[in-house]
Amino acid sequence: MPFAVHDFFAMGSDCAIYLVAGSVADGRRIAGAAEVEIRRIEARYSRFRDDSELARINRAASAGGRVAIDAETAALIAYARVCFDKSGGAFDITSGVLREAWNFSVPRLPAQRDIAAILPRIGLDKVSLAGDVLSFAQPGMALDFGGIGKEYAADRAAEICAGLGARHGFVNLGGDLRVIGPQPDGQAWRIGIRDPARPTAIVATIGLIAGALATSGDYERCIDVDGRRYGHILDPRTGWPVQGLSSVTVIAETCLVAGSLATIAMLKGQAGGGWLREQGVAHLVIDASGACSGSGGWIRC
Repeated sequence: MPFAVHDFFAMGSDCAIYLVAGSVADGRRIAGAAEVEIRRIEARYSRFRDDSELARINRAASAGGRVAIDAETAALIAYARVCFDKSGGAFDITSGVLREAWNFSVPRLPAQRDIAAILPRIGLDKVSLAGDVLSFAQPGMALDFGGIGKEYAADRAAEICAGLGARHGFVNLGGDLRVIGPQPDGQAWRIGIRDPARPTAIVATIGLIAGALATSGDYERCIDVDGRRYGHILDPRTGWPVQGLSSVTVIAETCLVAGSLATIAMLKGQAGGGWLREQGVAHLVIDASGACSGSGGWIRC
């Protein structure tokens, strides 16, 4: 059957949709519709656009005010609150304000006093939703859907493809994947996991016929200071990068769940692997020393 690959750049990542369809033209048409949905989500929740829905919300957040939101946004915030509670406050979509102190393009650490001044403005428990009205108890706050937006878009894109008749393929948004269905012969798609110490190398592979896979790591945006690596995943309770793990990959039913579980595990540091085992999900954890552990049908390279 014809195989179509639709490449594009969105959400700060190289993206691709792989489809086996009745014809290459059909595959491209379906993938194009999925890209439209991805770009819709990006436009709504981008922190880089003044006209986004997120920007409108954050204008109210900055003032410590209130703002009406729609059902889609409310559902994302409700999911983020579940993650916040499940992680003991470590997964927090209000922690993006820490960018005021951290600059991962310059190998320099911020002053502790600058971090300490930001911490009171962080905490999803300071945000409440009553009906369709979102309220912020503390001025100077902001939301950031960076931890869930791309994963949500991958899920929606796969749903669009399936709704338009695609039965075989997957969506790949910068390494976060949602499978639409197996290869036409029923075989799994072989997915490779990057080695955090050697970005051009593959450390393990796994086969997927359904579900989703997402990876969280400290190697793509990081700085080295005095021989120590500081990754971009910040603990909102301390304001400092988490330590202990280099990469966590999780397989789950949806990309949204896989991505949030992977990020929570990263935030838990050395305890992240044990926490994922308690959740009963297939995972691959690579610690700061390069040692691998996990569960599932991984093939080590």
